[in-house]
Amino acid sequence: MAKWRYTKGLHDIGNGLYAYLVPDGSWGWSNAGLVADGGEALLVDTLFDLPLTGEMLATMRSRVPAAKRIGALVNTHGNGDHTFGNQLLEGSRIIAAQGCVDDMKHRPPEQYAGWMREWPNMGLAGKFWHEVIGSRFDFSGIRLTLPNETFAGELTVKVGGKEVRLVEVGPAHTRGDVLVYVPSDRVVYTGDMLFVNCHPAIWAGPVTNWIKACDLMLSWDVDVVVPGHGPITDKSGVRELRDYLAYLLAEARRCYDAGLTFQEASEKISLDRWATWTEDERMYVNVHACYREFAGASAERPDVMQMLGLMGQRYFSKQPPHASAAR
Repeated sequence: MAKWRYTKGLHDIGNGLYAYLVPDGSWGWSNAGLVADGGEALLVDTLFDLPLTGEMLATMRSRVPAAKRIGALVNTHGNGDHTFGNQLLEGSRIIAAQGCVDDMKHRPPEQYAGWMREWPNMGLAGKFWHEVIGSRFDFSGIRLTLPNETFAGELTVKVGGKEVRLVEVGPAHTRGDVLVYVPSDRVVYTGDMLFVNCHPAIWAGPVTNWIKACDLMLSWDVDVVVPGHGPITDKSGVRELRDYLAYLLAEARRCYDAGLTFQEASEKISLDRWATWTEDERMYVNVHACYREFAGASAERPDVMQMLGLMGQRYFSKQPPHASAAR
């Protein structure tokens, strides 16, 4: 949307709603949101480390009086780039779906800190992880701070006089995805149910659940959509991701029925329509999720080291010689 500049910092959507954007939206650079009304405030997600989250909170508190005491935090899902700053909101009401809690326990900040020490011994997977995540963020001092309230289905919370609907739509991107919808202002904070101008990552699936979530958002009266990664958009951004997911599922099915491995399918499926989208190495993760769905094994977890290795192979094959060494 031309109206919204994609720059780092707090963007005023209007009527007490804000988006905090962190370009460029690639691995780990995620967005958050703030809803304020009647002297109360609700935060949508924290960021990947404590310095980033602290900077965001300081910005919010300097510009939005209600943000001086944030009474509630919603974690839209359990990935670290949306939860690792939770400890800076300790004592607040922290709300999530149960799947978010499960994912946070499965991959806690201590694991990332361990990978920071061990990545040189982790082969291509470690090299890729350090290139796109480890070299960008500070995982020291982070304590696992879990949500203290979970819900299933839908929960409506009040922020001052404003109603905020929390709608569980996972498993899809992860096991515990939640949309944060403010009907009176026609705004939805999607977490990672929406990526803009980059390939999503389907860590959990099934993909059909994600498509259903897109259909749900498209059925709502919404003008402004704040994605988990990328610039602010409107329903056109949701439609584009839905088209991508439907295309991916159909093409992966053809490859699956033809007996191709998920690796072969990931390299065969044409991405011409989305050639400008970044992080196409995530096709391995995404096609693997489709194959699990076809096999009736959506609940199984992908082998993260295998995925990191495959993504690293594709990523580094496209880099100019010695590009990563110069960073």
